[in-house]
This record gives sequence, structure tokens and C-alpha cells, in this order.
Amino acid sequence: MRPEDTDGSGGSGLRVPMTWLSTEYIADDVLRTGDLMEPDTLEFRAGRDALALTMFLCAFPGDVPALRALPEPRVDELRTLTAYGCAWRAWVCERLAETGRCAAPGDPDLALARAAWRWLEETELLAADLDAIGSAPRDDPAGPGDGGEVRIWTPAWQLGLPLGHLAVHLR
Repeated sequence: MRPEDTDGSGGSGLRVPMTWLSTEYIADDVLRTGDLMEPDTLEFRAGRDALALTMFLCAFPGDVPALRALPEPRVDELRTLTAYGCAWRAWVCERLAETGRCAAPGDPDLALARAAWRWLEETELLAADLDAIGSAPRDDPAGPGDGGEVRIWTPAWQLGLPLGHLAVHLR
């Protein structure tokens, strides 16, 4: 095992993505505390990654040990950014591009944030179609799920974002 320097790099110059890892840890803690999903589900991962990505891109302080230690205006900012109907996807794309222009080449935090975004955008999860509940006919091509609900394939971020938002409210 190589000794770690205090600047976040190992003895071989390997840079450790501490900012991403700390925001991901806090997002995980917030979702576990909210007890909204089982931690071993893809839905939980979607919520954790969406919340971690939001915190990372809004320059969430890396030295904050937990969301409850964050000043209320910053928590309100997270609530606003993750609210239903906000332009979160466009905001993420814009912030990732801006962060990429400002980051050092090979930034490990940015690499993990981009990987999380790729997973959130490219992975589809089967979920209830909240727009169709109560209005879709029984013979909908997407097919009824358990209990007659209409289920559709949706990008993981569209399911994870509301989970992250609700978890922030329940903190």
C-alpha cells in the first residue's frame, strides 16, 4: 500500500477524487437516512448519483461532514435544483461543460462525475408513468405493471432526481 500525501495524491502522483467521493458519500447517507429505497437497488443508485452530481456541480463544500451541517441557504439551493419541473438536465450538461473547461487535465473528480452522468442518462429503468396514472387505457402498449399501473422505460436520472429531492426534504 502506498503512503498518501496530504494534498490528496499518492506517492506515485495518483490523484484521489476526494471531492466526488465525499459528495457521493453524503448523498448515500442522505438517501439511507430517508429510507426511501433499498440501498441495493438501481433506483437507489439513481437517486444517489443524481444527488451527488447536483452537489458536486453546485460546488458543495468538500469539508462538510453531512448535509445537516450545511447552512440552510445551501440546502435550499439543493431543493431548488432537484425540484420537479426544473431544467436539471440542461443545468447538468452546462455545468459539466463549464467545469471541464476549468478543470485540470485528467481531473479524477470530473471523470467520476462524467461517468455518473453517463450512467444516469444512458441507463433506463422501468417505472410507473406518473403522467399516465388514472388517464391511460388498460391496453396501453407499455403494459400495465403490478396493480394495473402503466409502466414505462425512463432514463435513470428522471427517477433518481425526485428521490434525491425527497431525501433532501427528509434530512
